[in-house]
Amino acid sequence: MFCFQCQETAKNKGCTVKGVCGKPEETANLQDLLIYVLRGVAIYGDKLKDLGISDKETGLFAAQALFTTITNANWDDERFVVKIREGLRRRDQLRDKFLAVYKEKNGKNFDEPLHDSAIWSSDDVAEFDEKAKSVGVLATENEDVRSLRELLIIGLKGVAAYADHAAILGFEKDEIYDFIMEALASTTKDLSVDEMVGIVMKCGEIAVNTMALLDEANTSAYGHPEITEVNIGVRNNPGVLISGHDLKDMEELLKQTEGTGVDVYTHGEMLPANYYPAFKKYDHFVGNYGGSWWNQNKEFESFNGPILMTTNCIIPMKKDNTYQDRIFTTGMTGYPGVKHIPDRLEGGAKDFSEMIELAKKCDPPTEIETGKIVGGFARNQVLALADKVVDAVKSGAIKRFVVMAGCDGRQKSRNYYTEVAQNLPKDTIILTAGCAKYRYNKLDLGDIGGIPRVLDAGQCNDCYSLAVIALKLKEVFELDDINDLPISFDIAWYEQKAVAVLLALLFLGVKGIRLGPTLPAFLSPTVVNVLVENFDIKPIDTVEADIEAMMKGE
Repeated sequence: MFCFQCQETAKNKGCTVKGVCGKPEETANLQDLLIYVLRGVAIYGDKLKDLGISDKETGLFAAQALFTTITNANWDDERFVVKIREGLRRRDQLRDKFLAVYKEKNGKNFDEPLHDSAIWSSDDVAEFDEKAKSVGVLATENEDVRSLRELLIIGLKGVAAYADHAAILGFEKDEIYDFIMEALASTTKDLSVDEMVGIVMKCGEIAVNTMALLDEANTSAYGHPEITEVNIGVRNNPGVLISGHDLKDMEELLKQTEGTGVDVYTHGEMLPANYYPAFKKYDHFVGNYGGSWWNQNKEFESFNGPILMTTNCIIPMKKDNTYQDRIFTTGMTGYPGVKHIPDRLEGGAKDFSEMIELAKKCDPPTEIETGKIVGGFARNQVLALADKVVDAVKSGAIKRFVVMAGCDGRQKSRNYYTEVAQNLPKDTIILTAGCAKYRYNKLDLGDIGGIPRVLDAGQCNDCYSLAVIALKLKEVFELDDINDLPISFDIAWYEQKAVAVLLALLFLGVKGIRLGPTLPAFLSPTVVNVLVENFDIKPIDTVEADIEAMMKGE
């Protein structure tokens, strides 16, 4: 195996025996083969698009398949085998459709050479394992070509996850699926560096559009997030803990637990569900339990009741963990030996009854903390406070905004973000989204004229809200360039959705982003230089040096 898609990859080079995340070699290889098969699907999908034909169903399949390969999303080899087989079947269907349309349009058979991913086929799992060894990341020998291809694929995985979330709520766009096909197919072609950089930047554009679509989907279904005090204590009823990003699952779980005596708590990236008006009507929706994804071995244990993983991050259980019989996966998430709740039928709902009945037999959650945290500062809410914010900037009460969005992770070096939050001058505001917030969202950092110094927009996809806020401030202050705003970007990354967000920010013209705790291992020195020269991307430094530089606008 060779995997370097997450921030914690071994020695910041790549995992070669077993993932630092715990991913076995066999799973990593199946994921590589699935990506390879998707390239073959995309070759025909892209050719059909050139002939004026889009296949939305296969586009969604590709998005969901990419989603399964995100770090800590799916560990179940059997599910990957099923996806590979389905990918090969869909590829061959697209091939037959393309060949027929091509012949009809051109009066002759298609006879151009094709990449191996468009041709190779097997139904033998042993052959899957063998093929996977030759089609992984290192199959691309040129380091810089590999780097640009992987930057694209990794960013595309984030786009795919957001596209799937939006599709679940009935919001889809052909341009997103078409780009997934275009981008995957491009990694089978000999392109110039400029062409590869161009399609990476287009990925940033599509990331913006996909996050905007998901924002529309979420707010249409559940209302605009509101400023909310979220309870972090517990009650005496048994409960279900829901983690991940899927708000449709949240809605259906709340409906099915209503009146049962079972409470519902969020965990990790599901915390922002507390901010949506549609969910506040449920009296048994108690609040948030625990913190970031990497604490789940302790927090899932002490919760005592069932846990529903709707998306990443699910991590391996430790030997002394006892919650395997009460954790459930759904959607694109999976784990060997863990019960998986099937997808809803069209027009129907998922069936959470088994989990709810189990909850009734469990002890209430063990209290691990008490109090409240405040969030809900998405674009609609912040723009409603625009006059107050602008006045505070003009008066000098707010000197600078620091965007500290992104991911959390296990490494001690991430204490950097806690220390930055603690040591930033008191005339600064932190804008955040994603699980990076858990490094400082329970600190008492005060407020500026009633505006909390930490404004949490929501999940990682709600970085879109932060971009909208920045663009609105640029307009209000009548500036020509977003980089002239008193805003610094100090982004924490861990997995692939954060890479999609990074590419979105670059597409929007944001420069001077600090990225940590380390720069991605998949960026070659040459590609890093391109990003530095064009966008002034930089690694984090010491807390003191970065705060000093950010306060100077550097």
